[in-house]
Amino acid sequence: MSEVSQLIEALSVEEVDAIEAEITHLPNRESAAIEAMRIVQEKRGWISDESLRAIARLLGMSTEALDSIATFYNLIFRKPVGRHVLMLCDSVSCYVMGCDKVRTAVCDQLGVEMGETTPDGRFTLLPIVCLGACDRAPVMTIDEELITHLSADSIPDILSGFD
Repeated sequence: MSEVSQLIEALSVEEVDAIEAEITHLPNRESAAIEAMRIVQEKRGWISDESLRAIARLLGMSTEALDSIATFYNLIFRKPVGRHVLMLCDSVSCYVMGCDKVRTAVCDQLGVEMGETTPDGRFTLLPIVCLGACDRAPVMTIDEELITHLSADSIPDILSGFD
């Protein structure tokens, strides 16, 4: 099987085309690493080992080098996640403002610990070092939505708004 056939087998034609389009705006193929993984993750929800290998081949880099980039960035998911990804900030500002109580409330409400996905696949709960909204701490994101001024009491209502 040719290398192109292997790429197309592991990545869709649309994914390859989108990655190639991104490469045209960059100084070299490796510079598209994060964007390439984001393109694939947008369609699949996460980056499997097979996808990672295919992206690395497409970009002309080693799988290990691409994996080191993937594991450095907390918005690239290397294992399946729930329909909604909840990232709870645990920075100093959020900690001082009570994120530990919010974390307990979220874990109790969802029945999972940090890093886990609910049994129904609805939520994955992840820590994040800082969301850059320290003046509105404690904060979290659910998918792309920033939710500020959290309290333990606000968690049930917030989570009920996500199917």
